[in-house]
Amino acid sequence: MVRFNYRKVVPTAYETMFMMQKYVDGTGIDKQTMELIKIRASQINGCAFCLDMHTQDVLAIGIGERKIFTVSVWKESPFFTQKEKMALELTEYVTRISQNGVPDGLYQKAMELFSQEEYVNLIMCINVINCWNRLNIACGFEAGIYNRKQPQTKSEE
Repeated sequence: MVRFNYRKVVPTAYETMFMMQKYVDGTGIDKQTMELIKIRASQINGCAFCLDMHTQDVLAIGIGERKIFTVSVWKESPFFTQKEKMALELTEYVTRISQNGVPDGLYQKAMELFSQEEYVNLIMCINVINCWNRLNIACGFEAGIYNRKQPQTKSEE
């Protein structure tokens, strides 16, 4: 049950979050990697609304179901690139930052695959989805209220 719609109650808060999301969307992070980050952080945080939203979004951009189904076990899955695996590992550590921080070894491995700018942009992507998760969980947004608008086919126009 939605407790209340924070977007309507405090539109400036929503607009601020949307501006952060817009920044991340313009960073050049691969859309597939970005959506995988959103799914993994939402799994860790237990945000059913965001998990529902981003699995719909990822299907719409053509990521296969097998890949989506194995995001939570990405370490054992053959379906992810080296960069995707690094982004997912970084997502786990940043999302759970109070437990172990970001270990030096992980940072060094990330620096082998990403530039400093890409690294910061990945951290921003992880932070933004963590913020969305916390807003949506705290305000009671639940799975099933987001319905991705699919592009119309020629026969539906």
